Amino acid sequence: MTCDPTKVGLNLIPMMKKEAQFWEKREDGKIQCLLCPVGCVIADGKIGVCMGRKNEGGILYAINYGRLVSLAMDPIEKKPLYHFHPGAQILSTGPNGCNLGCSNCQNWTISQEESPTEFVSPEDLVSFALKEKSAGIAYTYTEPLIWYEYVSDTAKIAKEENLVNVLVTNGYVHEEPLTKLLPLIDAMNIDLKSMDEDFYKRVCKGKLSYILRTIELAYQHKVHIEITNLLIPTLNDSEEQIQKLVDFVAGINDRIPLHFSRYFPAFKMNLPATPMESLNKAFLLGKRKLKYVYVGNAYIPNTSNTYCPACNELLIKRDGYYTSIVGINDKKCKKCGVLVDVIMK
Repeated sequence: MTCDPTKVGLNLIPMMKKEAQFWEKREDGKIQCLLCPVGCVIADGKIGVCMGRKNEGGILYAINYGRLVSLAMDPIEKKPLYHFHPGAQILSTGPNGCNLGCSNCQNWTISQEESPTEFVSPEDLVSFALKEKSAGIAYTYTEPLIWYEYVSDTAKIAKEENLVNVLVTNGYVHEEPLTKLLPLIDAMNIDLKSMDEDFYKRVCKGKLSYILRTIELAYQHKVHIEITNLLIPTLNDSEEQIQKLVDFVAGINDRIPLHFSRYFPAFKMNLPATPMESLNKAFLLGKRKLKYVYVGNAYIPNTSNTYCPACNELLIKRDGYYTSIVGINDKKCKKCGVLVDVIMK
């Protein structure tokens, strides 16, 4: 369900000036942004790569603060999160812009171009989540970490109201701002696009090492994490690439859910859609080392359900975004009694 802020009682204002965090002023009057590894050096009156931070008179402002490019109630499985509040609906929103420049971006009209936004205060967004009986707030659609100040302020209020905070993110952020934010975050889906540094450089205009560190830090801070990998033919779908990714995830914890997602042509990339055979191959490779592997954006039987890692009993059945919990009782498998790796509502 898409939500129109003007029709749900939210107070809209044209703009709110908010000084950004994580920057330093240089001797030449320009500002160095320290939020993410892009490290924009921004002259007076100019805006950073993410379109959300502007140098005004030697002060860096978060000009995207509270500016919503989209607002909707989504199934939490759409994030995708399969092991966190299964079956829940969650209020989902995001900013205009991104700090990566992926040539295959599925949401390029709101991430790579300037799109219309409306201002909604943190207080009003939380109030609306409560009104809609949402499980919490998901910061998603584009890149929520470029919305740092707004996410932080909103997440604090949401926590006070016993709402969960979810990040759906590319993970491209520096360690200091990330570790400051993580205590407010309950769950993350992190997009690990490839295990190849050259892929990140050519396709995404980013650096792989920072995403790997984000995953490690989120796990260390006991945030529930799930990983998504979009399989793109000829670019990151070789057996070697898939195995390297699976090994990395298993090296952190073999119970972290891994989602392989089907690519479709978009933005500047016109390669053909991912063959079903490639998705099935990735699924089978993943299952050799990981307890929970899924396929998204495509239908392959039994690749979206959750099974008990001990006895293979069906725990959660999924048909599209319809979710049915069939094999869990008191956080345990009904058949064998083992504790399951699912955070229930």
